[in-house]
Amino acid sequence: MKANSARTGIPKRKSSGGVVDTIKTVVYAILIALVVRTVAFEPFNIPSGSMIPTLLIGDYLFVSKFSYGYSRYSLPLGLPLFSGRIFAHPAERGDVVVFKVPTDNATDFIKRVIGLPGDRIQVRQGELYINDQLVARHKVKDEQCPDNPYDMCVLYIETLPNGVAHQILKKTDQGLVNNTRVFNVPEGTYFMMGDNRDNSSDSRVAFGGNPDKPFDSEANDRIRYVPAENLIGRAQFIFFSTDGSARLWEFWKWPFAIRYGRLFHGVH
Repeated sequence: MKANSARTGIPKRKSSGGVVDTIKTVVYAILIALVVRTVAFEPFNIPSGSMIPTLLIGDYLFVSKFSYGYSRYSLPLGLPLFSGRIFAHPAERGDVVVFKVPTDNATDFIKRVIGLPGDRIQVRQGELYINDQLVARHKVKDEQCPDNPYDMCVLYIETLPNGVAHQILKKTDQGLVNNTRVFNVPEGTYFMMGDNRDNSSDSRVAFGGNPDKPFDSEANDRIRYVPAENLIGRAQFIFFSTDGSARLWEFWKWPFAIRYGRLFHGVH
C-alpha cells in the first residue's frame, strides 16, 4: 500500500508543477505584451471616417510609441508617474498621429499634424494656408462621398511645405470649417486636421468645442491645440482591415469582409 501511494503521488506533483508553469508562462506573456505596448508598438482601430481616404473605418494599425519619446500617456491607463516627455522628438508636419484629445486628455484621436509650434494656420474658401502661404493641392478625381453616396466629393493631393504629399477629400469649399480666422499655434503644441476635411472634428473646431459658439471662437483655444505631452505615437502601418460586412459570429463571411489590398500598407 505504501508503494502504491508513492507511485500515485508522483503524477500529482507533476500535475501541480505543470499548472504553476502554465501560470508563469501566461504572466510572462502578459508582462512582455505590456512592455511592447508601452515602449514599442500599440494597436489601434479606426472607428470613424475623419481620416478618409488615408484611413478607413475598420482599419487596424500599429502606432510606434518611440517616435516622439514617452509621456505619461505612453503608460497603461495614463498613470501620472512623470510629466513632460522623455527621449522627446518633435512631430513633423504631415505625420499621422494618435493622441489624447485635449478636451478630456483621455480619448484617443488620430489626425494629421498640419501646424507646428509658432505656425499661423488658416483655411480660406476651403484652401489651406500655412504662415500666409497657400498649400498646393491638385485634383485627382471626382468620386462618391463616403458618408452619402448621392453626393459627390473631390479627391485631391495636398503637398505640405516640407514636401509631404497626401490625399484629402473635399465636398465643398464653403462653411465655417472652410473659412476660419488665423490660428496661432502656441509653443509646445500642434494643430491637427483630418484628411476628410469637411467631416472631421479637429483643431479647427476645437475637437467639438462648444456647439453654442462659433467654430473659430478664441474661447475654445485652450482645447484647440494638442500639447506635445498628449502625443501617443505615429501611425506606421495597417495590419488588418475589414469592411464591416461580417459580424463577429458570422465566421463564414470573414474571408469576404477583409480588405486584403490594405493589409500591411504603410500610413502616409
